[in-house]
Amino acid sequence: MTQPMPRLTDSERQELLPALDGWTLVEGRDAIHKRFVFDDFNAAFGWMTRVALVAEPMNHHPEWFNVYNKVDVTLSTHDASGLTRRDVELAQRMDQLAAGLTRA
Repeated sequence: MTQPMPRLTDSERQELLPALDGWTLVEGRDAIHKRFVFDDFNAAFGWMTRVALVAEPMNHHPEWFNVYNKVDVTLSTHDASGLTRRDVELAQRMDQLAAGLTRA
């Protein structure tokens, strides 16, 4: 059995979280959230598919909710009961995959 990934330290939070564009802390929970808005359902669903192909090898699965062109994403590492570097890495990858696809 592997050890759970450690939660972010205070100094890691101060360094890493402000660099995430548009991601906010979830009140009452050690998690981050962002809403992605695309042109239409196909763009949103296509992005979710690309994210799934990245998230699966990371063994990290986002909490997300999709309605038409919007995707609300919450990231937290469940086996660590909070934010880890894995969440930051997946948030960065999600932003990269959404570049040029989302509305401002």
